Amino acid sequence: MKKPNARERILETAGRLFFEKGYSGVGINEIIEKAGTAKASFYQYYPSKESLCEAWLRSVHDNSEDFRTELLQKCCSPVEKLACYFDQLEKFLISGGFRGCPYSNTGAVSDDYCSGIAEQIQSHKESIRGFFRAISALQFSDHERADETGDRIFILYSGATSEAQNLKAIWPVHVARKAAVEMLKN
Repeated sequence: MKKPNARERILETAGRLFFEKGYSGVGINEIIEKAGTAKASFYQYYPSKESLCEAWLRSVHDNSEDFRTELLQKCCSPVEKLACYFDQLEKFLISGGFRGCPYSNTGAVSDDYCSGIAEQIQSHKESIRGFFRAISALQFSDHERADETGDRIFILYSGATSEAQNLKAIWPVHVARKAAVEMLKN
């Protein structure tokens, strides 16, 4: 197995730290130290902490997008796809110690709404919204109904993620999953 290069180590280390401590709780010097790299290497690949955060958010998005694409292509019903996505949320929250959504957490501490970070957050959230609309479109032929149902499920999903994080409990995901499945069945 190939050893990660400096760029990969920086990104991996920063991602772990951003997820554990939050974007504002991590400094460049800590990332450099824990990645075992030189300051010059850091700036060679990432001109700023913001550009590093953007790269991390892009990589998280890409992994998430791959999962959503695979799920949409699975040979199962729209209801089963939806249930699977909520089940994945449950696993993610538990394995991450209920730290919640990296995008929401980063957005809560990012002051610049015109930054690349804000663009990454908006793009990711719109992608999830589009995913729920796509699942709904598999269930309902009426485009307007599918979009409205997808939007409602997106809000259920987002709320469940936030409240599971706030309460350090999984029941909000279970309630949202049940409501979303019922919404898609009707």
